[in-house]
Amino acid sequence: MTTTVSVPSSRGTGLIARASAEALGTLFLVVIGLGVLIFINPQAVPMPASLASGLAVTAAMLAFGYLSGGHFNPAVTVGHVIAGRTKLVDGAAYLGAQLVGALLGALAIFAVVRTVPGITDSRNVFDTATSGFGAHSSFQVPLTGVMLIEVLGAAILVGVFLGVTARRNPSKVAAPFAVGLTVAALLQLGQSTGNLAFNPARATASAVFSSGWALEQLWLFWVAPLVGAAIAGLIFRGFGESAPAVVAEIEEPAQSGEWDEESDDDADAAATEGPAKVSPAVPAAPAAEVKPAVDPARDFFDGKRD
Repeated sequence: MTTTVSVPSSRGTGLIARASAEALGTLFLVVIGLGVLIFINPQAVPMPASLASGLAVTAAMLAFGYLSGGHFNPAVTVGHVIAGRTKLVDGAAYLGAQLVGALLGALAIFAVVRTVPGITDSRNVFDTATSGFGAHSSFQVPLTGVMLIEVLGAAILVGVFLGVTARRNPSKVAAPFAVGLTVAALLQLGQSTGNLAFNPARATASAVFSSGWALEQLWLFWVAPLVGAAIAGLIFRGFGESAPAVVAEIEEPAQSGEWDEESDDDADAAATEGPAKVSPAVPAAPAAEVKPAVDPARDFFDGKRD
């Protein structure tokens, strides 16, 4: 006998806990991303700064992704909101937490720079790791060129994130590695053209502790990646990846390592449908209590909701 039951996903983690996870993860990314880029010595440290940042993303997603979904980037959060996977109020909380975490991470690196003998101007040191265009780009890339790279890079990053964590993707377990490698590859391009981070929170954090030109150009490193994120979010919304409520079949338990992608709106709608309805094959038989299979890895990168 096969009994089909609509089961709303468990969303037990509060918004404060999820926002705190986003702040911690973003702090970690900024400390590694800026710290390695500022203090790297190619002769002594063979690992490129871009690869170090990509590995930091992977580690942060593995450590905190089960709580918040592991965004750590306003562009990723905006992409989730537009794709229908995250509520607007949750997205706003995530953005605030990411900015706080990024600023604290940059402040920590700035404090370390101030302790180094021989450095008389810490802001000039931060200039070498801050996003810029025109005269402040390594290859003098103008505003238009940097904007195109940021839009394209953010769209690719958000697209990979949304795709690898999608409900129908059988490779969800590899999401941290796919996203981390994507970040590493994009930063290799971004750092050679103007220290582009494809992350508005990180761009803001470094600009605050750099010279005055950085804040003047900061608008571009918010507008361009958010446009790219919006494009990716709209595409995935068109794919119908705002998944419906989970359907559990009693004779077909969930597979290990599977994370179902479900939007907040769908979860709320499922919760209002009332108790689960069980349709037994034999009308005379008493209705048995149905308990869906529990997969502790489910909804890993979507993050738990209230």
